[in-house]
Amino acid sequence: MTPDPEKPPRPGLGVIRKAALAGVLIVGLTAATVASAALLEVNTLVDIVRNEGQAIPGVKNVLDNVGDSGPQTVLVIGSDRRYQDRKIKGAARSDTLILVRLDPQKGVTAVMSIPRDLKAQIPLPNGGIATDKINAAYSLGGPNLTLRTVRKLTGIPINHIVEVNFDGFQRAVNRLKCVFIDVDHRYYHSNVGLALGAQYAEINVEPGYQKLCGSQSLDYVRFRHTDSDFVRAARQQDFLRQAKGQFSLSSILGDRKELLRIFSRYTRTDLRSRGPILQFLKLAFDSSKNPIREVRFPATDVAGGTYVDISPQALQQVVSEFKNARASSGARQTGDTSKAAKKARKKQRKTQEAGLPPGIINDRAALEAAAVPAAAKLRLPVYYPQVRLASGGLASGESDYPAVRAYTITDRAKNHYGAYRMVLYAGIAGQYYGVQGTRWKAPPILDSASDTMNMRGRKYELYYDGTRLRLVAWRTPRGVYWVSNTLSKTLTNRQMLAIARSLTRVGS
Repeated sequence: MTPDPEKPPRPGLGVIRKAALAGVLIVGLTAATVASAALLEVNTLVDIVRNEGQAIPGVKNVLDNVGDSGPQTVLVIGSDRRYQDRKIKGAARSDTLILVRLDPQKGVTAVMSIPRDLKAQIPLPNGGIATDKINAAYSLGGPNLTLRTVRKLTGIPINHIVEVNFDGFQRAVNRLKCVFIDVDHRYYHSNVGLALGAQYAEINVEPGYQKLCGSQSLDYVRFRHTDSDFVRAARQQDFLRQAKGQFSLSSILGDRKELLRIFSRYTRTDLRSRGPILQFLKLAFDSSKNPIREVRFPATDVAGGTYVDISPQALQQVVSEFKNARASSGARQTGDTSKAAKKARKKQRKTQEAGLPPGIINDRAALEAAAVPAAAKLRLPVYYPQVRLASGGLASGESDYPAVRAYTITDRAKNHYGAYRMVLYAGIAGQYYGVQGTRWKAPPILDSASDTMNMRGRKYELYYDGTRLRLVAWRTPRGVYWVSNTLSKTLTNRQMLAIARSLTRVGS
């Protein structure tokens, strides 16, 4: 038969089979290449931990085992050699105790800080029991005794232990090119003229939204000398929340080798063999995509102020919350999106014009007078609140330090913006709120507002922390402004909105 010239030639079945086989081989070889590259990458990461990491002696037989796919709980210890004892051998105590539960199946990473001054029963090596602050376990028996004490207190199985050298924290922050932080008030201490027994680490971090690097960031998160463990824990959590919002997972993964080197060189862990390291890295990667759920440890002050304590009932409840933590609709950066929360916000809109909420008073003259010097220094219009909390008032720190700081913010591209911060004391130790203004119209802190609200002709952006307002922001053609709650979110939503609604330009 003569072939039809209008039809395309039809290859034989053998040719089709060869083409199909070639396609399978290409796909297979590509997959094998990718798999080999991935395996080499994983092996490189494991080798970094094994070769550059440091081992914690004596904890191998103390830790709880876990299956290949089960969740893991990690005890993170930050040791602190007190300033006046910095030359004394064995004077270190655990400065930070944090439990971290990695459980990708629940879609959340639970984090719980244990107060260093918590009254605890410390199981001594000789079989006795010492009643002391939980951070004393470190000086009595190092990481091993600290681990045993935490496990005795909580009953939580602990699978790994990480002891942090704070130099690593500084280097990691610097590697990430620093972090922009909303600093609530001035953190200052100088040892000039003080006796040795009254000295502690010096610090000078001024208030306002700014970039913190290395040693400054460490000084900020560790400071506790004029507040409490609870305020410091809130500060650390706030630092982590703001940092997490500024760096994408892809940017961190892109620098994973160097960040892992920093982690390995400046920490001690129980992880030494290839299998557990690989399992932990996989679990950490799977968990990195999940939100962080901060579980607050509900301890209370003991009379006399030496310890903080927790009732058996409260301890049982917080342990259950930590072990069973799940991601909630009220995400820390997007606010509570539940029907109940939305209904409550609608009710707030209807009641905002009904006068000042409880605990808020008018103090226009004093607040404007404090803002006038800053307005004279800046090309940015300065807005001040006409109202404030009845407790507390303007905070100036030292006698020569202003309650309203005028300064310059420099972004990552080296652009400079005028800014100011008004600091107000909430009447509770360590709790400050304030008003921030800047010509920088795109600061990272104002990314992803939870909600908006119109009040008196202005459109305010609302940023929730669960159901509590963390920030209330307002934008103008010349700058942005926001009201910051205290670190522990002690101002109510109505109080935050009343302060934001009262913002008035100096001289108007």
